[in-house]
Amino acid sequence: MSRNLADIPVALLAGGLATRLRPLTEKIPKSLVPVAGRPILSHQLEMLHAQGVRRCVLCIGHLGEMIQREFGGEACGIKLEYSFDGEKLLGTGGALKRALPLLGPEFFVLYGDSYLPIQYEPVAEFFHRSGKPGLMTVYRNEGLYDTSNVVFAENEIKIYDKKVRLPEMRHIDYGLSLFRAGVFAAYGADQAFDLAEVMSQLVREKQLAGYEVRERFYEMGSPEGLAELESLLQSKKQ
Repeated sequence: MSRNLADIPVALLAGGLATRLRPLTEKIPKSLVPVAGRPILSHQLEMLHAQGVRRCVLCIGHLGEMIQREFGGEACGIKLEYSFDGEKLLGTGGALKRALPLLGPEFFVLYGDSYLPIQYEPVAEFFHRSGKPGLMTVYRNEGLYDTSNVVFAENEIKIYDKKVRLPEMRHIDYGLSLFRAGVFAAYGADQAFDLAEVMSQLVREKQLAGYEVRERFYEMGSPEGLAELESLLQSKKQ
């Protein structure tokens, strides 16, 4: 197991309103939605610990204090810290900008509704070898699990766009990324912006490394995704 991953924190983006999961998320945040008998966050932290991760910063907003009460300062062998959005919704990019003092010089980013059963150590090694300030993992999705949004060729992200659909988009943003803190320097302290903006800018500057993974992703951002993840995690219990 890599000691390196113990030194790289994970920023977990868990501040969304989770409207697609209502009424489940009217009274609890998405991270506390039960999957296979336990909150999704428990499963995520267990998986991260198995990979060698030892520190996680939760970027939280809507009902976030419930997560803090439930999980406290350590869970599943991982030290937990919390960064609150505050009164204004900051978006995924703004939430990361606010959390930088807790995250330090480089960090993974993971979404609060994702379950990504891959090896994290090779991703970090590739990131360091690339010399680039950002990395996106991509999966050859072919429009299967969600709408493909990446043109990935010659081991490089050529185009990334969540709004414009192109026929040559075969890959999708898998949901795990790595950044150096400096990529957020151009944004204001309380500026609301999306992480996709940061990634698109890095692609234009040829500064976003691309790492292709082979395992499919799971997410519980929709009722269909939640049912699939429930099935996967139930099978792991047996």
